[in-house]
Amino acid sequence: MSKPDVRDVTLVEAVNLALAWEMEHDDNVVVLGEDIATNGGVFRATVGLKDRFGFKRVMDTPLAENLIAGTAIGMATQGLKPVAEFQFMGFIYAAMEQIVSHAARMRNRTRGRLSCPLVYRAPFGGGIHAPEHHSESTEALFAHIPGLRVVIPSSPQRAYGLLLAAIRNPDPVIFLEPKRIYRAVTQAVDNNGEALPLDTCFTLREGEDVTLISWGACVMETLQAADKLAEQGIMAEVIDVAAVSPLDRDTLLCSVAKTGRAVIVHEACGNGGVGAEIAASIAEGAFLDLQAPVVRVTGYDTIMPYYRNEQAYLPEVGDIVQAVEQVIAL
Repeated sequence: MSKPDVRDVTLVEAVNLALAWEMEHDDNVVVLGEDIATNGGVFRATVGLKDRFGFKRVMDTPLAENLIAGTAIGMATQGLKPVAEFQFMGFIYAAMEQIVSHAARMRNRTRGRLSCPLVYRAPFGGGIHAPEHHSESTEALFAHIPGLRVVIPSSPQRAYGLLLAAIRNPDPVIFLEPKRIYRAVTQAVDNNGEALPLDTCFTLREGEDVTLISWGACVMETLQAADKLAEQGIMAEVIDVAAVSPLDRDTLLCSVAKTGRAVIVHEACGNGGVGAEIAASIAEGAFLDLQAPVVRVTGYDTIMPYYRNEQAYLPEVGDIVQAVEQVIAL
């Protein structure tokens, strides 16, 4: 029996571990993107992979997102399993034609003759004092597209297990990595190649008074808010959505049926966000269980401001606590 390989790693290091595991155990897995080979990427998510697996499997590309997305599609339809990185989510728009019109439709268009087993990785969200086009949280754009899975880890363990599952999935996955918490915490990760289930919410904390629903970096503030609320005797159940599409509605509805209240927290602007879809699902599936209206705590319906005002845009612990107090009082 081999000795367990358990390491305390950050979220970005967990991404690296998952990529290395799949590349070691599946020769069809390749990675590509801007500056990901020689330099290991802007955030060093792919550091060391080129030295380990060679330039034919770890490829630097031109600064051309449309090319990256299209090349990955071609690879995927011919038996490879590409993992393509967009340097920041704000650069992904140039690749929308390839992702929406081709990657997402390949299985349907060919009546199942071809599949498209690829992963598009992108650091996303604010909180690192980046310039314009580097702080977007536009997961709702992709959650709206049939044929795409949209997965967002919120911890090193989930980054590792979910990325393994994404690479093994036979259809395209948008894998969004919250860069604000890339190195915020370390967590013990067993580097054993065990994937976590896709399309499943994770209940991080049990409670009976209110359901707090979040994903990505905001899970951190949501858990901190749950601690604050516990000091007031309010026991919050915390759910990490993890996959915003397809959405695990059963877990969410089961929790709301127990607590009777729901507060949804996300960094993206409120208008047309994934939180609105979750709120609608709760209204449709758990209306008679609700003791108060569903409340959303989100970013503003504006472009993410430059770094001096960035913190004013992001939902904070106090905002979540105040929202919960509001629904508890009803």
